[in-house]
Amino acid sequence: MTADASHNKPGERVAKVIARAGLASRREAEAWIAAGRVSVNGAVISSPALDVTARDRIAVDGQPLPQRARTRLFRYHKPRGLVTTHADPQGRPTLFARLPKRLPRLISVGRLDLNSEGLLLLTNDGGLARALELPTTGWERRYRVRALGRIRQDALDRLRRGVTVAGIHYGAIAAVLDREQGANIWLTVSLREGKNREVRRVLEHLGLRVNRLIRVAYGPFELGDIKEGEVEEVETDELRRILGPELIAQAGADFDAPVEPQQERSARAGDRTRQETAQRGRRGLPTREAAAHAARARGAGKGRPRRKDRAHGPRPKHPRPR
Repeated sequence: MTADASHNKPGERVAKVIARAGLASRREAEAWIAAGRVSVNGAVISSPALDVTARDRIAVDGQPLPQRARTRLFRYHKPRGLVTTHADPQGRPTLFARLPKRLPRLISVGRLDLNSEGLLLLTNDGGLARALELPTTGWERRYRVRALGRIRQDALDRLRRGVTVAGIHYGAIAAVLDREQGANIWLTVSLREGKNREVRRVLEHLGLRVNRLIRVAYGPFELGDIKEGEVEEVETDELRRILGPELIAQAGADFDAPVEPQQERSARAGDRTRQETAQRGRRGLPTREAAAHAARARGAGKGRPRRKDRAHGPRPKHPRPR
């Protein structure tokens, strides 16, 4: 950190700054630091317990942090069969590989496991993702659940007092028996903690086997009529209103930055040019550079263009008789 880093303002943890740049979650940024992938002012750091300010130069894998873009949030209808990671060591398909290429680099607010589906919030701001995941935020997650088995409503009501399963304590859960469908039942389950596989484990503890789990709401955001695999952005004004001043401050959200910083816009333009070139090549069409070169070659082969007479017609090969 520079000598000026402690002046004017106290600064922020370096992992938090990396997360806000949209490169990773804060937890992932801390793992990058432990792996020696992050440097500050040219020196590789090994501990996330470092405060930095805007004057410090932070790089990941030798590349400087991108300019910060405006905080954005998206609602995504996750299909079953996709994992909520950017890369999977088992080679399973990831949802981030399926997102439209026009979107910025996004991270998820919490996760849905491989066989779960429904609403997943995505953001380009790691600070916002962390704030919305914290139990202290207290946002309710609501699910539609299909499970094999039978149960009475009074047994479900006891979950409101919390339950301990295999040594793990789960807080209050609201579960409503909606209907029976053959050997299955449909439930609406609401909770605020969102621990790993919480709904499945608690219902299995009650003798039910979950065979479909659909998240329909995360706090004030609902799945609505978004089709499976589609993503919709929450408008900035609506997002600002929903979050409110306290949560915005806690997340450090920035709604005044450009939607797409200049360096990212330039990179996208370069990507589009390369994609167009590749597509023309696949179609058997000449690239722009090849087409221009061919045009110049055709002009050189034919010599100078034919001169025209004053009437703008082609100049005759022999002079006209007078």
